[in-house]
Amino acid sequence: MSEATVPASKLACMNNRLATRQDSDLKTPYLSALALVAAALLAGRADAADIGLTGEVGTTGIGGHVSIPLQPQLNLRLGFGRLGYSYSGHTDTVDYDLSLKARTYDALLDYYPTQGGSFRITGGLAYNGNKIDVRAKPSAAGSYALQGKVYNAADVGQVTGNVDFGKVSPYLGIGWNTHPQDKGWSVSSDVGVLFQGSPRTTLSNSGCKAPDAVCSQFNADIQREAGALNDEVSKFKLYPVLRIGLSYKF
Repeated sequence: MSEATVPASKLACMNNRLATRQDSDLKTPYLSALALVAAALLAGRADAADIGLTGEVGTTGIGGHVSIPLQPQLNLRLGFGRLGYSYSGHTDTVDYDLSLKARTYDALLDYYPTQGGSFRITGGLAYNGNKIDVRAKPSAAGSYALQGKVYNAADVGQVTGNVDFGKVSPYLGIGWNTHPQDKGWSVSSDVGVLFQGSPRTTLSNSGCKAPDAVCSQFNADIQREAGALNDEVSKFKLYPVLRIGLSYKF
């Protein structure tokens, strides 16, 4: 009796659904925990009526935070940010179109060294959904140069991939708020670093119409190229956070 086989395209689709489900399974408990913490703190401090809301723009995209006072010099902030950004990059032999998709959900503690002062020191954790989608660009001659070999792009098809980072990332930074103790409007800012860790880069090709031996060799060379691309994007291990926002304290 012959063993049933699963087509490669169906297997890839199954793997993609599994990866998406695993990502969702990781994110859901984290966000649920943040929601429970926020609800408990809001309930415990409902009489204080000094909750703050901030809308922000910056390197983490468009987002916002809810600020909850815990002590006279200590606040809890819960927030999110989303950003889409496209740019070009390259290794020694291949040019790439890169698309950064930043998705962060964080829980931060703000400490004000001076009561009533505007300067704060911030630390915390973020659920990090940042990723980079990758597409290799053929040369002007319509070819890819990999591992000392030249491949006709029309024969070997497209090269695509992605770069992922650690899902839970520490954050450390400083910031300012023009009127941290006063009700009403104020301006806030953050300068810090999100520690994403080492990237994980994958590359694959589709639409190869060359002979099987050429397609197999091209795939092997792509996997070696993934290491070179991983070195190129390793600068994102430390993701810079620069934000400015408009806040309102009730």
